[in-house]
Amino acid sequence: MPVKHPRVAVLLAAYNGMRWIEEQLASILSQSAVDVTVCISIDPSTDGTEDWCTAYAVAHPNVIVLPKVGKFGGAARNFFRLIRDVDLAPYDFIAFADQDDIWHADKLQRATGMIVSRHVDAYSSNVTAFWPDGRTQLLDKAQPQVAWDYLFEAAGPGCSYVMSQPFAQTLKTSMLANWHALQAVSLHDWYIYAFARSHGYHWYIDPLPSIEYRQHEHNQVGANAGFLSLLSRFKTIHDGWWFTQVKTIALLVGQEDDPFVKSWLPLRRRQLFKLSLSASQCRRRTRDKVFFFCICWATALLGNKAQ
Repeated sequence: MPVKHPRVAVLLAAYNGMRWIEEQLASILSQSAVDVTVCISIDPSTDGTEDWCTAYAVAHPNVIVLPKVGKFGGAARNFFRLIRDVDLAPYDFIAFADQDDIWHADKLQRATGMIVSRHVDAYSSNVTAFWPDGRTQLLDKAQPQVAWDYLFEAAGPGCSYVMSQPFAQTLKTSMLANWHALQAVSLHDWYIYAFARSHGYHWYIDPLPSIEYRQHEHNQVGANAGFLSLLSRFKTIHDGWWFTQVKTIALLVGQEDDPFVKSWLPLRRRQLFKLSLSASQCRRRTRDKVFFFCICWATALLGNKAQ
């Protein structure tokens, strides 16, 4: 049965976020029909984020700033720290938040309701990217899931993720058991989606956007929109980062012995040609399926530093 006012822990990773974090926190604390606790982990900052958040938490009892533990150097490690250090037991659901977005007022109400009504374990949604010049663009990640998409992409921006507490606890247990190897993962949202799907958990990707997804010069990943974004992503593939992450995540979620994964995991020329033939089962969006096929061929012919 749906929980009338579900208790939601929102895990927020911050770093030099003074320009945006107050507006974001206001949108989180204004969520409808849920009881929210915000837990903030701050990568050491130079713009006063730590002092401001500490003062904000004093004035807002449902905001908690975690103790300093040193430098993370990226959002993924900061979110992993949040999962590790926050006691998840008192909550019904766990959500992620970036410091610079704006949430729709019913984001958590809709997400938790969907998890319950659809009998799934985790949820993500489309988002609406917006730029300082007023441009907006829907980022559509809600295409039907396919057999192996989770090894090659996330379920959408991690800031839209909401998880049931039982799933989040299982994820946390696995993370703690593989903590050292986990530090090689650059994108927490990709890893968490891969863990869920590879372990038989059910995930729903909502076509209705739930977040205004702010774009600025300091986005670690940002919107995959336009030619320059495509060029940047090709560079990460040619430099070996993307295929290295594919291999790291496949091993971390225990897929190395699956016949399909074994057929391409060495990522040499012959395996890449073979992997290209499975493009339709490796990405969700049609454009990405075509790009995946081309990237496999280009990497096979030109090589990459992951080999």
